[in-house]
Amino acid sequence: LKMKIKVDKLLIISTLICLLPIILSLIVYDKLPDTMPIHWDIEGNPDGYGSKAFAAIWLPLMMAGLNLITHFGLNTDPKKANSSKILKLIGKLTIPFLSLTLLPITIFAGLGYEIAIERIVPAFVGLLFIIVGNYLPKSKQNYTVGIKLPWTLDNETNWNKTHRLAGYLWIIGGVVMFVNSFLQIYWTPVFFIIIGSMVFIPALYSYILYRNGN
Repeated sequence: LKMKIKVDKLLIISTLICLLPIILSLIVYDKLPDTMPIHWDIEGNPDGYGSKAFAAIWLPLMMAGLNLITHFGLNTDPKKANSSKILKLIGKLTIPFLSLTLLPITIFAGLGYEIAIERIVPAFVGLLFIIVGNYLPKSKQNYTVGIKLPWTLDNETNWNKTHRLAGYLWIIGGVVMFVNSFLQIYWTPVFFIIIGSMVFIPALYSYILYRNGN
C-alpha cells in the first residue's frame, strides 16, 4: 500500500524564510562586534545585548523553532475550522516576516548603522493590529486564534460580541500606534494605553456579558 505524505509547503517555506538572515550574518560575520545589541526599549535605546554568534546564528534558529511551534498549534487546534483563514495565515506568516526584517536590522545595528527601530517596529505592529482587528469579528470559537477566555470559549454569543468589540478597538489602536510611530508624542504612555485598551476592555466586557448570562 502506498502512503500519501501530505507536505506542508507553507511550513517549509516559512521556516526557510526564518533562516535566511543567517546568510547575511555569515557574509558580514567577521565585521560584527563580539557583543551586539539584540533588544531595544520603546524609545529605540538598546537595553539587551548578546554575543555575535547568538545574534547571527541562534536568533534565526530560535525564530525558526518558534515558527514550527506556531504552525503546530494552529494546525492541531480541534476547532481550527472555526478560526478565520486570514487570521491563521497572519499567525503563520508573522514570525517569518519578523525574522526577515528585525534580524537584519539587528545585524546592521551591530555594524554601526543608525536605524530608527523605534519607528519601524511600532509602525509594523500598528498595521498588524489593523489587519487583525478587521478579521477578529469573523473568527468563530477556537482554541488558538482570538480572545480565548473561559467565558468566550464557553458561550458562542459571548465570543461573537467580545470579538466584535475587540475588532473595533484593535483597528483604532493600530491606527493610533501607526500614526504615533512617526509623531512620537508621549510614546510610552500612549503605547501602554493602546495595549491596555485592546486587552483589558474586551476581557472586562466579556466578563460582564458572562455575569449577565451571555
